[in-house]
Amino acid sequence: MNMLSNISDDAELRRLFGRFPTGVTTLCAMVDGQPVGMTASAFVAVSLKPQLVSVCIKRGSGTWRQLRAQKRLGISFLSHGHSGVARQLAQKTGDRFLGLDYETTPDGALFLANATAWLECSVEQEIPAGDHDIVLFRLHRATAADNVMPLVFHSSDFHTLAPIHHSSAT
Repeated sequence: MNMLSNISDDAELRRLFGRFPTGVTTLCAMVDGQPVGMTASAFVAVSLKPQLVSVCIKRGSGTWRQLRAQKRLGISFLSHGHSGVARQLAQKTGDRFLGLDYETTPDGALFLANATAWLECSVEQEIPAGDHDIVLFRLHRATAADNVMPLVFHSSDFHTLAPIHHSSAT
């Protein structure tokens, strides 16, 4: 191991944080009859009782300003085929939902098709944390898809996982 040193610039810190692989989620809802959504990779399961999850969101996000007041939001865990979807929902301009398949609930949560899991949530609390906010969500309903591999973000790019098959000794 090299000697530890102080991190002096944002680019180096971003590279360092990028060495930790994370799943990729979307936060989406219908806002005034239009789909609104964003990607987020800082998802954490927080509590079983009560059922809580969290996502870190950059402070000042215009998309989050639209989503935060909604009664319900959909969190979709993206799957191995969603790298283009993740990029599309992260873009700053244009129709983020062009060509995307999704479903909505009567309360306005929006879920992307072919994800590995879907969570219907409401905002419980926002906690300031540096240049981001930790948003705590209360889980209301959820389901998961079996045998669908996740999309993973690592070293500033998207990857997929493959199961490790262990051979049995004979």
